[in-house]
Amino acid sequence: MDMHRSQFVVAENQPVPAEHVRLPERGFTVDRTKALVSAAILWIGWATMVYLVTHGMTGAFDDWGLHLYRTGADFHPRGGPFIHEAVRDITSLGGVLLSTLITIGAVVALLFLRLRREAVLFASTVFFGWMLNNLMKWLIGRDRPEIVPHLTEAGGNSFPSGHSFASAMIYIGMALAFASMSKRHSVRYTMIGTAMVLSAMIAWSRVMLGVHFPSDVTAGWMGGAAWAFTAAALLYKPAKAVADSPAGEKLETAVH
Repeated sequence: MDMHRSQFVVAENQPVPAEHVRLPERGFTVDRTKALVSAAILWIGWATMVYLVTHGMTGAFDDWGLHLYRTGADFHPRGGPFIHEAVRDITSLGGVLLSTLITIGAVVALLFLRLRREAVLFASTVFFGWMLNNLMKWLIGRDRPEIVPHLTEAGGNSFPSGHSFASAMIYIGMALAFASMSKRHSVRYTMIGTAMVLSAMIAWSRVMLGVHFPSDVTAGWMGGAAWAFTAAALLYKPAKAVADSPAGEKLETAVH
């Protein structure tokens, strides 16, 4: 009896042959109507923040947010070194290096899963999103806050927050891409909701570090999230055409 049991365990631990692994050939499509509705609500919120900032109406909100994490006459951070280190770790997830590596990893993973359409759509979302965020910063601009000491280095214009825009665009866009692997709404909403919470934490970490006004990160997050949903709806057909082209097939073959 023991010999048969050990043989069974060994058999269970053997690697599954590649030809027996079933991968989705095509993901389930995201409901583009829901994506556009979500995008419209977020774009309205973004436009509202732009109006309030350009008309100098966010002073009280910005002052409250920047002082929320600080205490004492020197405005040092609350919570001690552990909390400060956690905030720095969270904000790094929205930095250029890590967010780029995560984007590349996600695209490669989608290609491994034979989800070419989702890989092309996600890559396009990030590429055009970076251009959109840079345009926003150039058009609006804003000096960084000097209300509390900065706890990290940051350069460039303050509005909208690039960390906030990029994290919302990348993590929500990634969730939308991988959510296409399931037709269950509970799974999709959980993935997208988790991405929204994570990106919001990254956005607020910039306020806690003192390098952005709360209005910067609010507008940045809304803009990034709005773009992720907009791209999921409007770039779907172009991404599908590229994915189904000979070049798209060669890209998947190269990864495999």
